[in-house]
Amino acid sequence: MGNQLFQQARTAVEQAQKMVQTASTPEQIAMATKEISKAKNNLSSAFAQSTIAEKRQLAELQDQIDNLEHNLPEYQ
Repeated sequence: MGNQLFQQARTAVEQAQKMVQTASTPEQIAMATKEISKAKNNLSSAFAQSTIAEKRQLAELQDQIDNLEHNLPEYQ
């Protein structure tokens, strides 16, 4: 069956990536920011319930989220 929290975290990161890539309006940027927050929460939840191998993958996903957050366009 696999680790459901791990799967949710991976899906959340993928969704955040899609949102950031297409974000151009203030509303889209705000939605992408929310998706990044959701992904961070999912990563945090999954980490406690994961194997060592999954934790390595989660760390890579965390790096991806950090990069997304830094590359998200700013708006006023």
